Formats: sequence, C-alpha cells, structure tokens
Amino acid sequence: MNNPLGWLGKSVSEGVRSRTVRHRSTVQLKSARELGLMRDAGRIVAQALDKVRQAVIPGVTTGELNRLVAEHFDSVSAVPLFKGVPSSMKGKPSFPAVVCASVNEQVVHGVPGSRVLKEGDVISIDTGCRLNGWCGDSAYTFAVGNISAEKQRLLDVTRETLAIAIETMKTAKTWSVVAHEMEIYVRRHGMSVIEQFVGHGIGQTMHEEPQVPNYVSESLRKQDFLLEPGLVLAIEPMVALGTKNVRVLPDGWTVETTDRRAAAHFEHTVAMTSDGPRILTLLEG
Repeated sequence: MNNPLGWLGKSVSEGVRSRTVRHRSTVQLKSARELGLMRDAGRIVAQALDKVRQAVIPGVTTGELNRLVAEHFDSVSAVPLFKGVPSSMKGKPSFPAVVCASVNEQVVHGVPGSRVLKEGDVISIDTGCRLNGWCGDSAYTFAVGNISAEKQRLLDVTRETLAIAIETMKTAKTWSVVAHEMEIYVRRHGMSVIEQFVGHGIGQTMHEEPQVPNYVSESLRKQDFLLEPGLVLAIEPMVALGTKNVRVLPDGWTVETTDRRAAAHFEHTVAMTSDGPRILTLLEG
C-alpha cells in the first residue's frame, strides 16, 4: 500500500545534478537479525501472491482472491497490514480487505468484492503482513487468461522497471540515480510513471522514512537518501499505458487513470546489505 504525495516533477537532469542527501538519522537502519525477521515476513507475502497466481482465471472474483490471502495469513498467524488502514478522505471507511485488487485502468488501492475477472483483464494484487513484529509488502500484476499485446508489453515494462531499480542499487550511492534509470526506461517505451504514489521505507511499521519515488522530482532533489547497509525499501513502480493522471473513485480508495487506459504495479521489499540489494519478498532464497 502506497503513500500519496502529489510531488511536482522536475527534469531528470535537474534532479540528478543538484541534491541534498538526507541525513541517516531520519532513516531506520536494520541489523542482520532484523533483516532475517523481515525475510520471514516477506516469504509469507510471496506465498500469498503465489496462491493468487494459481487462482487468477476468468470467472474468479476479486473477493475470492482476497479470501485466499486472508486465510493464508491466518494460517501462519501473520497480521494483515492493509485491513483497517484509515482513509485519507474525510467520511470514507477504513480499508476493508487484506489485499488491494486493482483491475485494468485501476492503478492501486482497488477494493476487492464481487467483481468477476474476465479474459483479457489484468489485475494488480498488492498485499502485506506483519510477522513477529516485522513487515513485508509486495505486489504483482497478473494476466487473466490471454491478454492483448499492448497489455503484455505494459506488464513486461513495469516488471523490468522494478528489476532495473534493484540492479542499479548494486552500484548507485543514492536513490536519485535509481529513480532516474526507472523513469528513463518507462519513458523510452512510451509509457507514463504514476507520480502521485510512491514506495516507502518499511520495518516494524508498513510506512517508514524515506519516501521512494519512481521518478526524479523537486522533492527528491531536496530529500535524496543514501543506499547504505540496513536500509529497507518497498520499491513499487506503477506504470500506465497512457496518462500519468489519476483520480480516486467514490469508494474513497480505488485509484484509476483519468483516460481509463490500463496500468500495472510491481513491488518488492528490498534490503541493502554489505553485499548489495537483497529481495526479501521472494518465495525462495
């Protein structure tokens, strides 16, 4: 689950050329023992998404996918992170489910329910849990049956954007270098980075400092941060086929593109170690 920011973007060259690196005291670095505990939580999240992968077929409802994940978390005594999160919109209910289920033009925070998935849909499932006091958070966009070549390209580009971020972390000193590579890759493929929602630090709570944009912005220029051992980030590019502009639906949660073209969302919880980045939300390893 993401943090809305509404940052005003600046040019990539400006963001990389001039920056103030955030002091480490604002970021909670984790010990090797704590990273091990976060890996345990991350593995549970990966297992939940694997159960979804096996269940995503035409005819299944988003509510049924939510139930699968809820049952899995309950079976291992993991606490869902999303259920009960308060809405940022006055008068709207707290989030009612353990997954965000966002279909086609829905970018993020889709509320699962009775919607039946159809052949050709894409669905982004975002979920997280706390296990023994530590959190994991991950997302994946699934194809429902056979999808169009355009949607497949969207999924491929978004997935690769996340992979590029993790690969760039092996040599980059600060996050702005990573964000630059992510943004350039998406633009090169004629797609848009969603700018109103970003990744975040994560640890004993779901949202910690720093905020982790997928593009270079004025805010990142001012609040860049070091990629140092013990840093743990939920990195989650969201990419749209068309416009980057979004709106919130009347339920107070579901975010969709204003041109109603498809979007995709991939996320891993990633730790920086002395040996480089380590993905904590994998099934194996």
